[in-house]
Amino acid sequence: MSAVHAPADGDAVLGVRPRVALEPGSLEEAAEAMRALARDRAAVVFVGGGTDLELGAPPSRLDAVLRTRRLDRVREHAPSDQIVAVEAGITIAALQRHLQPHGQRLALDPPHPERATVGGVLAASAFGPRRTRFGAVRDLVIGITLVRADGVVARGGGKVVKNVAGFDLPRLLCGSLGSLALVAEVVFRLHPLPEASATVAAGGLSAAQVAALTRAALDARAEPSAVAAIQEGEGFRLAFRFEGFAPGVREQAERVLALDARAERLEGGDEAALWARHDALRAAGDVRAKAAFPPAALEGAVRALAPLAATLGGGALVLYPTLGIAFAGGTLVRDDATGSAVAAARAALRPGNGSLVIAAAPAALRALADPWGDPPPALELMRRLKRELDPDGRLAPGRVAGGI
Repeated sequence: MSAVHAPADGDAVLGVRPRVALEPGSLEEAAEAMRALARDRAAVVFVGGGTDLELGAPPSRLDAVLRTRRLDRVREHAPSDQIVAVEAGITIAALQRHLQPHGQRLALDPPHPERATVGGVLAASAFGPRRTRFGAVRDLVIGITLVRADGVVARGGGKVVKNVAGFDLPRLLCGSLGSLALVAEVVFRLHPLPEASATVAAGGLSAAQVAALTRAALDARAEPSAVAAIQEGEGFRLAFRFEGFAPGVREQAERVLALDARAERLEGGDEAALWARHDALRAAGDVRAKAAFPPAALEGAVRALAPLAATLGGGALVLYPTLGIAFAGGTLVRDDATGSAVAAARAALRPGNGSLVIAAAPAALRALADPWGDPPPALELMRRLKRELDPDGRLAPGRVAGGI
């Protein structure tokens, strides 16, 4: 039976407190809990490690929180097939520790891996710089087991037992914030652990120089596993990470080193320190925003986002130039100034089909700026899917764009 307890302060979702908290310990218990919630027509939010719980709007109503932390087992690992099936509550770090002795890894590197669960990463579509080479979480998921709003267990993708006809479940659930179903188990494809790693970094670059050096590296047929530019003062430090067999890593690094006299090769502790700095900036502050734009529009995106970062205490930008993604983060000082800067950034990004999502913010800023911004073009399709999979609107109600 699911563990049931009275809600604590930590069970609140963006200030909304549930009446009860549930912690199922198995797929069967999760299905039983969902059936009970359906009978009571109770609104529920699913919580893993809570690392992306601030993404989205507060729930419009909340009766129960269902935590997945007891669903933390590796169900199957087939090293020769490079797949692993895990329960949704296992953390990214725990999964990597299981895979490491087999010379394998899950090529996902979201912030807070010791807390982030695979179900939460999938629900928030979270990612880190290795998305450059390995793609988003949806590109690594080959199968999924979910529990529908009515408590029925369904499976989609690889290792299928029972499908929900007409829907590509693995892709559908990515980024849904638990508004369509409870992710209970996930099957991932794996990659080998690299034999060697090296990073080539160049500092003191303008946004234009970041864009130019990135283009030059790609034109030179470099294949980095990660590319990120970290703001340092008025400029950026651009880093290319190469992973794989030692001769290939060496050759790739030398190819990029030859492109800019400011570039240097980092290995070992120096390399780890640079990427630790990146990770710290991604997670810093109580305000975090993510912008998306065409990669060719990087310079304009930086011009749009720099005033936003400047309103924040310790504000800084992190750029993923090959992906057309940038992050702005820092500590809220004046909610009115930051609210105006969010509106200005969205207005500047909009003509180029760019967007800005507030991934985390205090209530004072949320009162001034919708976390999602403009409604997405696929809003009506999203509403139709919501009606199909959650007809009573009980799963994370109001959390997703458009009040879904």
